[in-house]
Amino acid sequence: MTELADLAVRYRVATEFVDWTGQWHPVPESTLVSVLDALGVPAGTDDERRAALRAHDREYWERTLPPTVVSKAGTATPFWVHVTHGDPVGLWLRLEDGSVRTGLRQLENNRPPYDLDGRLVGEATFELPADLPPGYHHLHAQTGGTDTSTLLIVSPASLTPPPGRQWGLATQLYSVTSENSWGIGDLTDLTDLAVWSATRHDAGFILVNPLHAAAPVAPMEPSPYLPTSRRFVNPLYLRIEAIPEFAFLRKRAPLGKARAELAARSRRKKRIDRDAVWKVKRAALAQVYRVKRSAGRELAYAAYIAREGRSLDDFATWCALAEEYGGDWHTWPEALRHPANPAVAEFAAGHAAAVDFHRWLQWLLDDQLTAAQATAEQAGMALGIMHDLAVGVDPDGADAWALQDVLALGVTAGAPPDEFNQLGQDWSQPPWRPDQLERVGYAPFRALVNAVLRHSGGVRIDHIIGLFRLWWIPKGAAPTEGTYVRYDHEAMIGIVALEAQRAGAVVVGEDLGTVEPWVRDYLRERGLFGTSILWFELDRDSGENTPLPAERWREYCLASVTTHDLPPTAGYLAGEHVRLRDELGLLTRPVEEELADDKAELAAWLSALHRLGLVGTDPDTAEIIRGLYAYLGRTPSRLLALALPDAVGDIRTQNQPGTTDEYPNWRVPLAGPAGNRLLLEDVFTDPRAGALADVMKAQVRTINP
Repeated sequence: MTELADLAVRYRVATEFVDWTGQWHPVPESTLVSVLDALGVPAGTDDERRAALRAHDREYWERTLPPTVVSKAGTATPFWVHVTHGDPVGLWLRLEDGSVRTGLRQLENNRPPYDLDGRLVGEATFELPADLPPGYHHLHAQTGGTDTSTLLIVSPASLTPPPGRQWGLATQLYSVTSENSWGIGDLTDLTDLAVWSATRHDAGFILVNPLHAAAPVAPMEPSPYLPTSRRFVNPLYLRIEAIPEFAFLRKRAPLGKARAELAARSRRKKRIDRDAVWKVKRAALAQVYRVKRSAGRELAYAAYIAREGRSLDDFATWCALAEEYGGDWHTWPEALRHPANPAVAEFAAGHAAAVDFHRWLQWLLDDQLTAAQATAEQAGMALGIMHDLAVGVDPDGADAWALQDVLALGVTAGAPPDEFNQLGQDWSQPPWRPDQLERVGYAPFRALVNAVLRHSGGVRIDHIIGLFRLWWIPKGAAPTEGTYVRYDHEAMIGIVALEAQRAGAVVVGEDLGTVEPWVRDYLRERGLFGTSILWFELDRDSGENTPLPAERWREYCLASVTTHDLPPTAGYLAGEHVRLRDELGLLTRPVEEELADDKAELAAWLSALHRLGLVGTDPDTAEIIRGLYAYLGRTPSRLLALALPDAVGDIRTQNQPGTTDEYPNWRVPLAGPAGNRLLLEDVFTDPRAGALADVMKAQVRTINP
């Protein structure tokens, strides 16, 4: 093995990989050097590589304990300890509840000592007992009069799945406006949609797009999957009239007029205009902010600030800085480019009201999200709201600024080429640095997962494969020129499982694309659900890519016909996914071949539906869509999702991967089959939506009589 390859392996950087066709590819040396550089490891020359290898050895042996120790309940877990060779060591545990455990068993370790500047350092191996409770504990080592501690994460062995089968609507909330919303779907609209689907059609959950925060300045990023922060929420989703202080505003009429005018303008537009909405909404929120809060509300606000701590302060400060200097922190004055710099504290002190305004917005969102989940459960939902956790953040945004010490800023995350995205994808997002996460006890990741589960009965984790390995692309390189970097999946999935167990929530991993076969088995063992999209569920073993028989689908998954990265089913049946990719130059083979394959695939699905009696001999589009969703009910899948655009007959996709402004991604309002914009009230009375929701209700009742 070369020194570069050895270095790459030590830092979990792949030197070769298998593509979606099963072919092996070596990773170019230039890619390895760039990725290692993003990990803080110079590796451009032989001398740098040798020095980096020595530094890696030294860092390992200098530590008394690992940076973080991860274990599973019910499993005895070994860990190493480093002490001066021959010295005794005392070990003990302080559990989360304050109790102390001692008497850890020592295992055999015959590794020779290491010469660290003339001091021989020995390695001993001990074992954590299998009966430790799940939680965040601390492991202590006492040697030579020094006490060293490290974080011990004990996760549940497996999550308990919810009983029976549940179905739910999947919606892009911003696209669903009502008569009373401010030109964009909001948390009251989400609540009302949950109540309708639960009380009228027995839905058990509602899956919503990521509600993560965007920069509070124009142009506001439209993609919910490229947020400025995943830890906090976009105030665009606030319903202003639901804020208690709104009732005490002296002049409410002008705000009502502003809302009505904004809503009317929005309904006339073909695209969602976030900038126009935020301009009006922010001005209204500023007026409500000035209303005096009651004593009880002040106590609640203070408690929220105390609970959220430094993370909230950093986010609110970033928002105030963005309003002053723009939404890209790389362009700010040098002294403001790191949250720990004194100039940042000086700015926050000098702009205290602006910073507090953004703290206040997050408190309001916390209130309204809490109410939305409580109302969904009161309406009869078994799970309630299922939130969506995006895979990363905007490199110029709040999280990238606040967490820059644990992010790899010299690369971007993405995906290698696959069957649907044949040129690969660059998501332009900085990935977590696995080494730095481990050093800080995964604190920012733990806080993130805790936050997204705070107001939900479930979470969908976008590209959950990224918690195992993630495709890193050097800046300026094509998506095809990246490589995989591995994460400690026992730690990442363990934290997700621990936080979900505490929240009583279900976890759905979006495990589409190029996936190592063992990963899905591992997720199932840990009690996490996978994702099945009907168009991708093909019997590849047959050699003809025919539909996978319903009985062979996975039980522990969220099954749906389509996803937000494909056209709604009516559009898919019309070949919109091929036409659009051809128009945008995203195909890597002739369009005729794509259309021929698509036609054969649809014919195979129609044959399968007809054979099961789910469609007649000459079905129209509406009958086919009902048949496809009824097919989901023939599978053993425990969670079924109905895309809201399918329910109303919409045909336009919300997002076309591989594009930015070439297509109006994430700006398409909900519409009917003829392209007429629909309000939420129209959904409630739409016969098509009611009929398809009842199809889903029937599929659940076959399992839960």
